[in-house]
Amino acid sequence: MTTDKIDGATVTTQANVYFDGRCVSHGLVLADGSRKSVGVILPSTLTFTTGAPEVMECVAGSCEWRLAGTEAWASSRAGEKFSVPGNARFEIRVAQAYHYICHFG
Repeated sequence: MTTDKIDGATVTTQANVYFDGRCVSHGLVLADGSRKSVGVILPSTLTFTTGAPEVMECVAGSCEWRLAGTEAWASSRAGEKFSVPGNARFEIRVAQAYHYICHFG
C-alpha cells in the first residue's frame, strides 16, 4: 500500500536540493521523533551515501537501484519499498520522475 499522506509532521519548508536540482526533498519530523523526507528524483543516475539505515518507499513512478559493489539492478515501483543499510552507498537510476518517502531508521 502506498502512503498517501503523513499526519502530525513538522515540515522543513526549505527544500534540500541535490545533484543540480535532479533530487529535491523536504524533511519531516513526526511527533514520536522519527524522521522522514519526501521528495522527487528527476530522470538521472545518482549515487547517494547513507548515514543511518534508510527505507525508500516509492509513491509514484519507478526506479532501479543497487548497492555499491553489486552488479545487479533491482526495481521499485509505486507501493514498493527497498532498504539501504547505514554508512553505505547506493545508485539509483530513474527514467521518469520517481516520487518517494525516505524513512530514516
